[in-house]
Amino acid sequence: MNKLALIGGKIYTGDAILEQKALLISEGKIDGIVNDQEVPADYVSYPINGANICAGLIDLQLYGDGSDLYSAERSVASLERIAEGLVRKGTTSFMLTLATNTIPVFKDAIRVAEDFRHNAFLGLHLEGPFLNPKKRGAHPAELIIKPTKERIEDLLAGNQVVKMMTIAPECIADDVLKYLQGYGLLLSAGHSDATFEEGTHGYDLGIPTSTHLFNAMSPLHHREVGLVGAIFNHPTAQASIIVDGHHVSFEAVKIAKRQMGDRLFMITDAVAACDKDIYQHILNDGYYSLPDGTISGAAISLLEGIKNAVQKVGIPLDEAIRMATVYPANLLKRADIGNLNHGSTANVIAFNDDFQLEQVIFNGELKR
Repeated sequence: MNKLALIGGKIYTGDAILEQKALLISEGKIDGIVNDQEVPADYVSYPINGANICAGLIDLQLYGDGSDLYSAERSVASLERIAEGLVRKGTTSFMLTLATNTIPVFKDAIRVAEDFRHNAFLGLHLEGPFLNPKKRGAHPAELIIKPTKERIEDLLAGNQVVKMMTIAPECIADDVLKYLQGYGLLLSAGHSDATFEEGTHGYDLGIPTSTHLFNAMSPLHHREVGLVGAIFNHPTAQASIIVDGHHVSFEAVKIAKRQMGDRLFMITDAVAACDKDIYQHILNDGYYSLPDGTISGAAISLLEGIKNAVQKVGIPLDEAIRMATVYPANLLKRADIGNLNHGSTANVIAFNDDFQLEQVIFNGELKR
């Protein structure tokens, strides 16, 4: 089915909300938006029956899907299952994340991922090992190391697949940060005990974003506003946030949204149940934890995050959608995903007013 027209829905383009329009898809691309009655004769009309239509969702931080935790599996078959599972949930672009581990495990995960090709797979996000052990969260303290040029070179030499890295800005010297920036990664400040000054300095030096706002970072205190305060007050610093109601209260999301506007975007931080190796993720009521009770990951899809943002936080639906499409795409400097502009990749989802996913179109092909 090369030419498809989605009709009868409410279209969220990324910057407008359109009704009584048809979204045209051809050869895997968005071909345009026309009036419902003006669909060209060579397009097959596909009724959406009042559902909401938007670009496929983009998640820059998740660790697996279903029963596959990539750090524990590390196979192309596991990557394929994760990618296909996420697409069926409406997440059509994702950065697969590895939490702090041994250097050999990181290297093995990189080696395997280099042989994986899937249009939803954006690359690997290394959440560590260059973090602050004081804010390690669920990361093993003994595996967190200080960044040096030699360690960075050892980990990333010849890198083709690592596209993002979380670092603690206060734990990296300016010259080492500049060296790391030479690898072209999307750097994110997180698992950090930075003071306001240290955090601000990192953003001033070009760190563009931050990992799971409020979680595992120096909090906003009225005498030392920490990394949270640095994020709030910096003109360009962006941040991801987990909208599951467990990692961060919905009231905190509301405060952050008022402070940050379009600098705040959504991730899931989703993990998978795992009982081997160093990560023991146990499913609780709506989230995962380590055996000692430390919260270790989320159990929501990105569409469920949008639902929470709308129903629990009070964010308008069009803005909640942007937090999971436009804003992460902009951070990646990708104009071809996260929107429904002419020529963009035809990654599209349709969901009803109860946030039940009704259809996924991936690279122009119906998936559900």
